[in-house]
Order: sequence, then structure tokens, then C-alpha cells
Amino acid sequence: MTRQPHILWADDEIDMLKPHILFLEGKGFTVTPVNSGVEALEVVEEEIFDLVFLDENMPGINGIETLQRIKELRPHLPVIMITKSEEEHIMEEAIGSKISDYLIKPVNPNQILLAVKKCLDSQRIVSEKVMTDYQREFRELGMKLMGRMDVEDWYDVYSRLVHWTLELERSEDDSMQDVLGMQFEDANRQFGKFVEENYMDWVQAGEENSEVPLLSHRVLRTKLPEIIESANGKQVFLVVIDNLRLDQWRSIEPLLKDMFHVVKDEAYMSILPTATQYARNSLFAGMMPADIQRVYPEWWISEEEEGSKNKYEKELLGKLLERMGIEGKTSYHKVANLATGKKLLDQFHQTKGEVLTTIVYNFVDMLSHARTDMEVIKELADDEAAYRSLTLTWFEHSTLREMFERMSEVGGRVIITTDHGTIRVNNDVKVRGDRSTNSNLRYKVGKNLGYDAKEVMEGVNPEKIGLPKSNVSTSYVFAKERDFFVYPNNYHQFVKYFKDTFQHGGVSMEEVIVPFAVLDSKKE
Repeated sequence: MTRQPHILWADDEIDMLKPHILFLEGKGFTVTPVNSGVEALEVVEEEIFDLVFLDENMPGINGIETLQRIKELRPHLPVIMITKSEEEHIMEEAIGSKISDYLIKPVNPNQILLAVKKCLDSQRIVSEKVMTDYQREFRELGMKLMGRMDVEDWYDVYSRLVHWTLELERSEDDSMQDVLGMQFEDANRQFGKFVEENYMDWVQAGEENSEVPLLSHRVLRTKLPEIIESANGKQVFLVVIDNLRLDQWRSIEPLLKDMFHVVKDEAYMSILPTATQYARNSLFAGMMPADIQRVYPEWWISEEEEGSKNKYEKELLGKLLERMGIEGKTSYHKVANLATGKKLLDQFHQTKGEVLTTIVYNFVDMLSHARTDMEVIKELADDEAAYRSLTLTWFEHSTLREMFERMSEVGGRVIITTDHGTIRVNNDVKVRGDRSTNSNLRYKVGKNLGYDAKEVMEGVNPEKIGLPKSNVSTSYVFAKERDFFVYPNNYHQFVKYFKDTFQHGGVSMEEVIVPFAVLDSKKE
């Protein structure tokens, strides 16, 4: 039997409200009436309520004070304030104490019922509408996936799937989330085929070809001059948050709405492999990796070498800015931990007058690695929603958010992007290679790789897809959908360790389709 919602109603003239109470009871609610704030606090301590009606003007402990004490006892208990006055200071006090709604006396039964439904049934009503809307969208997306799609279509489909992922998370019905999950998987299968069929042509196509997606090496040299020029003297900040997926960006975006308005909210495609060594170096150099190795051999660190593969981002970006003819003072900063973030905040004033300030934040990438290596992080982020939530929690308390506040205060223009995304893997695929083969789980590079060609996207001619080759027989393979590569030796141990972890380097919408947003400060 379903439990009846329990309402507490506190009013010093409660006897005069008997008709309203009977009306609510006739609608299936249980109502406990009390005459004062003191009585209200006593019963709130002892009983569980779903909603409180609270008179603002009661003798003794008034409604505002009662409200504050109720929130101390039951922070999440919805309270509807009933008042005779619409005085601004009263409303501000009530709203500041987190009322759910307020009504002005005299109230009628329909007003009361509407307020109750708004508080108690809003989640159900919203959930039902979201599910109905997605059912309609499911059919539209299904039809679109069956047709011939271009790059812009894929941006649109991925954006809509992310939108419904975030919307249905708030729903009370898991079944529709399962349907969305299957549609997402189907879309990723189709997307893998799309990339596999077209990628080589994209890399080799001329710059003037409008049907070619914007790839990593073309982003800054295509976008940056116009963004700086149209900023009309505003300081421009380029913020690259490593490993940031579109859904994570959508989660943190609302936290910036009071500081900035969005000028552009677009996307581009990461090159393959969707890994920092390749994608971010390519982003900053304005070149494909093979060209970086050829033109700046001292700044390209191969797979076989030890240490960081991105030591020379600053130098590569500097050369790109020179080639683009961007004049004026610029700076580059990489934040890999709390200490460097605080140091940059302390020295933020030194960026004043710069044409372009570039900041790379590595936290999200570190989070994905920590989730693989640390059991406690894996438990905190045990699914996609929790992974997003952890990213959001970090951002809310990070030096990066403080940095955005400073950027807003100086009236800056901000570019927010990343180098690639990441995907939660769950299907192991066997691959063989010698000792020189790299360790990444979503792509392999080496000589004489062994694999089933049906299970991977092949890059047997690296030079045709803009990738370096260390010897004549070097080739690449890329994992698709939610696959990850495992060697035959110690097979079961590696499958158990890496299954259900977040990885990057391969071909999926989550890794390849990258957010690119331009924001302007709301302060002049």
C-alpha cells in the first residue's frame, strides 16, 4: 500500500483552517495541525513529514525563526510560507532560508493543492514529461542514425544524446535510461564506421574543403585570429581542460552563467590517437604529429622514449602564434596540481595586458587515471553519473573556478576546450605486439601487431593519417566503441583490472567530439 504524503500545518489560527485541512485529507493527504512554532519544532523532531505549511506571523517564535530551526533539523524538508504581507525584507529572509514556495493570505483550496503538487509531485511530473519527450526524440534520433550523416549531423546527435543523458539522470525511471544507453551504443557503432570510412580523406584534404571537419591541428589557426580580433581589445584566455568530455562541460557550464555569457558553443574533432601526446601537441602546434616530428624533431618525444610526451607545448604554441602573425604579449601556464594552481592565482595580475593567456589544467585527466589505479576513487566514481559529479565537485572548489572569476573581473573573453575526451571501457579485445609496443589500452603502435582486423580501426599507413613511424613496418590500431586492448599473456588479470575504467586514445563520440566554447565576461 502506498504511503500517504504527510503534511504539517503550523498556524496560530489553525482552527479557522479546518475546511482547508479537510479538503487536503479528501485528496489523500495526511495533515497534522499545530498552533505555534514551538509545537511545529516538537513534532518535526519526532515525526517524518513530506511538507510543511508555515504561517509567517505567529506569536512567540515567528514563522521565519521556525523556518530556520526546521531547516537545521530537516535541511531537505520542503516548507511553504503563508504570509499576509509581501514586504520585501520578509520575502528575502524566507527565500534566504530556502523556502520551497510562498502563498499570500487569504488562500483558497485550489491554491493550496497546486502548491502541494508543485512541491511533492514536481519531480514525478518533470520525470514523466522528460520520458515522454525522450520517447519522441528516440524515434527522431533513430531515423537520423539510419540515414546518411555528415559531420554536423554527428555533432548534433552527440549533443542531443548528452542532453538526454543529463535529463534522464533526474528521472525516477531507470528503464528509459537503459533505452538511452542502447541508443548511445548504437550511435557509437555508426560513428566508428563513419570515422573509419572518412578519416584518411579528412587528414589529406585541403584546408578549403568545407565538408572536412575541423581537426585538432586546424582548430587554433582557424579560430584564434578571428576570436582575438573580434574581442575588441579584451584580454583573451585559452583554457584547455585536459580530457574534458562534452557531458562534463555541460555539467560545469551552469556554474559560469553568472560570470559569462556564451558567444559560441561548438565542437571539433580530435585527431587519432585521441591521446594527449598526439592530440594536444597537434592542437598547440597547428600540425599533425608527423609534421611536428619532421619540422621540430627536438620537440617530438616518441612512444619509446621515457618521460612526458608534452614537454614542449609552450614552444609549439609560440611558433604557431608567430606563423599566425599574432603580435603582443602572451603567456603559457600548465596547472598539474593545487600548488601550481594557487601560484598562478597569486600571479594572475601579471597577465594584465596580454593578448593571449593560455592555461592548461590537467585535473580531469588525472582523475581518469586515479579512477583506474585507486580503489577509493573507483568507488566514488563507479558510473558515468558519479564521474561527472566528481568532476563537478572538483570544479566547484578548484583554483580553476577562482581563475574564471578573475577572468570575468577583468572583462575577459575565454575559450574553453580540451584535447580529447574519454570513454568507459567494458569489452576486451586481444592484440599482440613486441616489447616496444606502447601500453595505451585504446590504441597500439608498433611493428608486426597481431589482431583481428574486424575488431579494430587500422592505421597501416601512418604517413597517410599524419602519424610518425619509427620504422618501415610501424602501424597503428585504434579501439572502437567500448573496447580495450589486452595482451594474451596475463589476460584475465588485465581484463579484471582495466574493465570498467575510463580510457582514451580510440574512436568514440566521447573521445573524438570535443567541446569548443567562447565566453565573454558580463562585466565591461
